Amino acid sequence: MWKQTRLIILFSSLILLSGCQVFKQAANLSRLDFSLSGVDSPRLAGIDLTSVRSPDDVSPTDMLRLGSAVLRDDLPFDFTLLVAAENPQSNSVDARMVRLDWTLLLDDRETVSGFSEPNVEIAPGSTAELPTVISLNLLEFFESGLPDLIDLALAVSGSGDPTRVKLEATPTVTTVLGPIKYPVPIVIVGSEVGK
Repeated sequence: MWKQTRLIILFSSLILLSGCQVFKQAANLSRLDFSLSGVDSPRLAGIDLTSVRSPDDVSPTDMLRLGSAVLRDDLPFDFTLLVAAENPQSNSVDARMVRLDWTLLLDDRETVSGFSEPNVEIAPGSTAELPTVISLNLLEFFESGLPDLIDLALAVSGSGDPTRVKLEATPTVTTVLGPIKYPVPIVIVGSEVGK
């Protein structure tokens, strides 16, 4: 009888310890590090901003197109924001990013919201890039003149202050226990956006 009791206690202890380890790993996966790592394909009213560094670089023809867009009250700004998700080496387990709910902040003003479903596995000690496609009409959120709006678009595109661009996000990560959604949104900023 005593042998059976000892086996039951030993077996229960092993289950409890492995369960604690699973919960610890799941908790660690909710501690991924996020940053903004860049912008791809920035377009303002259809004009490619990749090689534009200041409002003075905008050609007269493109300036006319931008002015016409402002008169129509429709200044579309489209770009892909690159979100870097790093799984620290200390996590020791793979993380799978399955969803990213987000709100874009420009100059600390909330603009558009959306979500992406990257479904990307991130090994410990590695980083994955999560492309986030964003489209907004700048005139819906800003009453500035055209030069200031061009300046803001250029800052987002890579020619200005990185603090002007932030993403408030709620990541969802899949673990051995199932999906874990961050309980509160996090603010993601980066040193390379707007440089």
